[in-house]
Amino acid sequence: MSQDNEPVSLRRLFLFFIPMGISVLLINLSHVIINGTLARSSNPEIILAGYALAMSLLVVTEKPAVLFRQTCSALVRDRISFRAVRSVSFYVFGAALAFGALVAYTPIGHWIFGLAYGADPIVEKQAIHAYQALMFLSVFSGIRCLYQGVIIYKMRTRWLTIAMIFRLLGMFLLSQYFLHIGVNSALQGTTIFVFGMVIEAAISWWESSALLKKMPEREEECTITKPKQVTAFYNPLLYSSLIVVWLMPILNVLLGTTERGTLAVASFAVAGSLMNLVLGFFTYFHQIALLFVKTNPAIVRKFTLMLGFIPPLLMLLMAFTPIGSWMFSHILGVKDELLTACIHALRGFFPFVLVFPWLDTLNGIVMANGETKLMFGSQLANATLSAISIVVLVLLLPEWSGVLGSLAQSAGILAELLFLAWLFRRSHRSSK
Repeated sequence: MSQDNEPVSLRRLFLFFIPMGISVLLINLSHVIINGTLARSSNPEIILAGYALAMSLLVVTEKPAVLFRQTCSALVRDRISFRAVRSVSFYVFGAALAFGALVAYTPIGHWIFGLAYGADPIVEKQAIHAYQALMFLSVFSGIRCLYQGVIIYKMRTRWLTIAMIFRLLGMFLLSQYFLHIGVNSALQGTTIFVFGMVIEAAISWWESSALLKKMPEREEECTITKPKQVTAFYNPLLYSSLIVVWLMPILNVLLGTTERGTLAVASFAVAGSLMNLVLGFFTYFHQIALLFVKTNPAIVRKFTLMLGFIPPLLMLLMAFTPIGSWMFSHILGVKDELLTACIHALRGFFPFVLVFPWLDTLNGIVMANGETKLMFGSQLANATLSAISIVVLVLLLPEWSGVLGSLAQSAGILAELLFLAWLFRRSHRSSK
């Protein structure tokens, strides 16, 4: 928690939460900028499909880096503990950069996109070219999250919003430049993404460095001094995330085997970007639980109940009213049969959005109790049911396009919530 002794109140929680929510909303707007730019190319289905394949593989290397946000906000209380977390991050960033280089500049890229994914040669070429920029993204994303963990712990969350505003502005200006000269490659989309991430990482580093200088060299109550202590918290998060991150590549591979594979992959990606936009503001429930549940669980429960039902209500408006069609056509530039497929895929995400706030809150409670090992089992349940669902759906309904992916993800997140709740109750029942 923060260092001051100010009592926790709903007002304080909102002041802490709202800037984080706005920053995530802006993050998802940045994805909308990229998809909207690529959708205005001369061959949007192929370029969007190549970009989607590259991005689905990126999750494998970016997710471990993103985990340093939670790790830092949970463990860092002085400069010694920060250096311990930072030492662990160097290994993760180095591995991510090496993996990205292998994909972009060796035959491994062909093996993954052309053989494992089964992508058409032209889509495979777009995905490999896109990775020439994406190989750097995990590093800058990890730097951003490492320093944001300190910012969140020190309750300076407005800097997350400030950094995102500058990131969004930079990405928008670069996208306009690409639209001016002509969009003809998925590499342009990933270049926009990396450019924005560099801006956000730089601002996060600048603010966090000032905060770290004011922190004590060693806090008496902080026991984190060595990287080995950090890995005890971080590794279960890493292992569980590595299970789920492979899910998106699997979904895209199987969607590519449907009757209109390119259309299925593209519509799933575009619908996912709008779903993330709807959900974006509400993806930090875990930070509320992580920092406040031990001192005031009742107010955390009240806060979650107040906000947890808003995302599914927004999704109902987007997926089942003309608002969604307007967003896809006027903001993303999606038209014709791709528009129809995107609407159907968006509707399949409704159960996902309904479940997410409660799962995210429970994940925060689990991390607050240092029980990150439980998340390995719950994410294994997610990946298993999602994989089974997509296989069954592709076999039974190959003509349903991108909605098969969103339905499979919805089934997986429901399984994750139910299994994590069961594991958590069992753990605390046995400890009594």
